[in-house]
Amino acid sequence: MAGISRRRFLQAGSAAALAGSRLRNRKAWGDEARSAPPLEEFEYGDVLISSEAHEAQRMNTHSVLMALDEDSLLKPFRQMSGMPAPGADLGGWYTYNPDYDYRKGFDEGFAPGCTFGQWVSALARDYAITGEAATREKVLRLNRLYAQTITADFYIKNRFPAYSFDKLLLGLIDSHDHVKDPDALAILEKTTDTALPHLPGHAVEHDHPWRKDKDPDDLEWNWDESYTMPENLFLAYKRGAGRRYYDIAMQYLDDATWFDPLSRNENVLADRHAYSYVNSLSSAIMAYMTAGDEKHLRAARNGFAMLLAQSYATGGWGPDEQLRAPESDDLFQSLKNTHHTFETPCGSYAHFKITRYLLRVTRDARYGDSMERTMYNTVLGALPLQENGKNFYYSDYNYDAQRVYKEARWACCSGTLPQVAADYRINTYFRGPQSVYANLYIPSTLRWNGNGAALELTQEGEYPYEDRVSFTMTASQPAEFALNFRIPAWAEGAEVFLNGTRQKGLAVPGQFAELRRQWRNGDRIELELPLKMRLEPIDTRHADTVALVRGPLVLMAVKESRSAALPKISREQLLAARRVSEREWQASAANVPVTLLPFPWLGSRPYTTYVNVG
Repeated sequence: MAGISRRRFLQAGSAAALAGSRLRNRKAWGDEARSAPPLEEFEYGDVLISSEAHEAQRMNTHSVLMALDEDSLLKPFRQMSGMPAPGADLGGWYTYNPDYDYRKGFDEGFAPGCTFGQWVSALARDYAITGEAATREKVLRLNRLYAQTITADFYIKNRFPAYSFDKLLLGLIDSHDHVKDPDALAILEKTTDTALPHLPGHAVEHDHPWRKDKDPDDLEWNWDESYTMPENLFLAYKRGAGRRYYDIAMQYLDDATWFDPLSRNENVLADRHAYSYVNSLSSAIMAYMTAGDEKHLRAARNGFAMLLAQSYATGGWGPDEQLRAPESDDLFQSLKNTHHTFETPCGSYAHFKITRYLLRVTRDARYGDSMERTMYNTVLGALPLQENGKNFYYSDYNYDAQRVYKEARWACCSGTLPQVAADYRINTYFRGPQSVYANLYIPSTLRWNGNGAALELTQEGEYPYEDRVSFTMTASQPAEFALNFRIPAWAEGAEVFLNGTRQKGLAVPGQFAELRRQWRNGDRIELELPLKMRLEPIDTRHADTVALVRGPLVLMAVKESRSAALPKISREQLLAARRVSEREWQASAANVPVTLLPFPWLGSRPYTTYVNVG
């Protein structure tokens, strides 16, 4: 589960757990002094996305959530609280099964009701995007039906009380913020009063027993995630839920075993559950943004730098849902030993949040590079969520890989994928005092008011398949401010043009290019971002095992079958791959063509992310 490790269970059935590190530990980005306040997010409704791929994901997930039967959604809450529970079971992880035994498989009844709060959150965000009355009405109905089920029994019988509370909290504050549900904070108060007596009084490490009424060796009761809660508790405080949420957030910061060593740049990532501990880095940065503690900012920055050092070329991380020891060979070994390489919707959700927060605080464009890489090479290629609960879970980087659905239905990734699809908007642009930052290059229109003018910035282009991105300004009257455009660190030779004139020296790779002027209606900015081929090794010890990368895109080699071997190919042949159609490249290996495709365009074809060129 996103946040529920299977480490001990997997280790019991295998000779050794994988561990890994791709690159040497590096200095955290954004180390310079921060004299300016964090950049602000735009509202969901301020950004209109016109990218077909991004919008298809949002519309797919929204349609599935809107179609879910409300009695079925409330059924596990009602059952666990001893109430009449009409309606059909959703099945899969969502179902309540009092006889569930993890040793019989991760399927029916693993985490009853676990995604309810995430689905409410996603619906609330979607309403903020579209303003559709039916979406708001469903959120209001779900909150009121849920409020009738709040009892201690839900937490007593729940293997993941902190995880469940955290998601319910987020759904309610998003309902308050985006749907303007007048009852959301009162429902949150009742939820909090009911949940707290059944949570540990502080952050408890993953796999550590804490429930006195349970056998400490019964693993399924040791997989909760109280250390991820502070982020949403701080958000509740900031959104007006009350001082108690600030105090509870401080209470659950995992300082002694996690944030304190990270703040000292001590790498303590090895063997930790991947998604939940990366997710908890957002609690550290939120502690800095709320309480001003520099220690927690250092912890977030250092922890993310350590994560980058054990990431794949795709931006994914955490094979078999574990973080790895530095300088190990385990990422390399994972190419042969697992198909569970990156927990994609949940992992990308955590990745987007921490890069968004760090970018806002530091203004370091490289966090946007990391966000972009993960977006294009992982979650944008997730298979669509199905009405019966089939969901995409793992990206597969094995030599014998294929995109497939997870066997268990309504897993945690069915909760985060709808949130990711809504959040493309708040990841694309940011604002500062008298400034706007363009972070992601997705066809879109940003609308806002500034200096007395109604303003629109429309982004067009076929990036990352073409190297030109264009922006057109619409202004009701001239307005002076700065536009900042992310120049990716890989974009050597990038250029910025204003109304057709090249802006010399402005495009520095790894930084934002600032254009400050009085903007007028019809002004046009063009970015030239050269999409050059390069090879990235899996780690420093296996330089002949490489991924072919073009701009932010990893081009994956298509195979005849999962078990088939690729023709022997050299570095020079890979780098000479030529484009043969809009989304397809070919390399020639001993006069045998090798097809190369980006992850979102693989379909069901077998592939490999990494190629051996030795």
